[in-house]
Amino acid sequence: MAATCVIGLQWGDEAKGKIVDILTERHDIVVRYQGGANAGHTVVYGGQTFKLSLVPSGIFRPQVQCVIAGGVVLNPASLIGEIEGLKARGVKVGENLLISDRAHVIFPWHFEEDRLLDVQCTSGEAIGTTLRGIGPCYRDKVGRSHAIRLGDLYRDNFRDRIAQITAAKNQIFSSFKASDNIKLLDAAKIHAEYAGFAEKLKSHVADTTAFLLDSVESGKRLLFEGAQGSLLDIDHGTFPFVTSSNSSGVGVSSGSGVPGRHITKVVGIVKAYTTRVGGGPFPTEQDNATGQHIRDRGNEYGTVTKRPRRCGWFDAVAVRYTARLGGVDVLAVMLLDVLSQLPEIEVCTAYELDGRRIAHFPSHVDDLRRVRPIYETLPGWQTEISDLRRIADLPANARKYLDRLSQLVGRPVEVVSVGPDREQTMFV
Repeated sequence: MAATCVIGLQWGDEAKGKIVDILTERHDIVVRYQGGANAGHTVVYGGQTFKLSLVPSGIFRPQVQCVIAGGVVLNPASLIGEIEGLKARGVKVGENLLISDRAHVIFPWHFEEDRLLDVQCTSGEAIGTTLRGIGPCYRDKVGRSHAIRLGDLYRDNFRDRIAQITAAKNQIFSSFKASDNIKLLDAAKIHAEYAGFAEKLKSHVADTTAFLLDSVESGKRLLFEGAQGSLLDIDHGTFPFVTSSNSSGVGVSSGSGVPGRHITKVVGIVKAYTTRVGGGPFPTEQDNATGQHIRDRGNEYGTVTKRPRRCGWFDAVAVRYTARLGGVDVLAVMLLDVLSQLPEIEVCTAYELDGRRIAHFPSHVDDLRRVRPIYETLPGWQTEISDLRRIADLPANARKYLDRLSQLVGRPVEVVSVGPDREQTMFV
């Protein structure tokens, strides 16, 4: 049995979906184990471009079982829309998709809390919420008393739970000032809407923890698909400018229920440069013509939010940290072609903090905000590479760049991507 995990090593948007799609043909089951509809994967399949938020990227191979595990928080309307959209474009979505009955459900009060708290907290630098109710749903999950899991939608007391929670939430919302335009919740309306969602999803709902444990013990090959990036991890990322789940490799077991000893390979996905969305420190950011060039060449706008991403040079200090954190075995370097027109390329090899040179990634966001990146300048290759199909055919300077990234991160490069199509992928 072989279980592989694919995780992003930066601030998300590393093109993980493409690698998961390619690796799926070598696996029996693809598992999405954390996050929600705030994460987007783009997959080019059959000449069409698909943008997925909740459905695993393995859905394009009908023989593969896709699983949305218990660590994910679900917006049922978004998930149903995604399923129906895939079906309308000829993609099979039936018994090949299982959804955990342990997954927590996003409700209208979560959207309202997201909106209100974003208003309250954005006097300074924005944390970066997508206003999709993800954080409030995870907060209720930890708080327990106001949490509802997908399996609860099929219980006899579901209507009573909705009434109880709606009353509590309305009491909280009533404390906000009139200018916040509070709309109190209608329990009967919410129950009717979510009962309809439950009926549409019923055929997919299962105890995925038991299913996955049975699968690994019977020798099935599992592929774990991470969402977002390791630097957004709630415990180990650039807190508080992070997501609400463990988006690094440490979240695989807690989100899926599968013990880490079953994972035999971890693939760390990185862009050949760095991007991030929203607030928070970004040591190698290029808020200048170089950053705009990277943004335009890489089409660096959010899959879900459409927000322009902040762009900068590759940060080897950050990636070395996340590669160690996630137990990464090999690297996949994506979007190498984006750098093809640059005469020189910078790579951050260390930081300077308060006059000291450091090689570690600071644990506190205020320290990270103060670091000065120490760069190494490498020559560019200034020729287009998107038509190349072998690493040996890359320009010498492109290969030297990949070798240097590997040395700095301490992991071998196994995959190189030079475009969005499956064919534009090279393997060592």
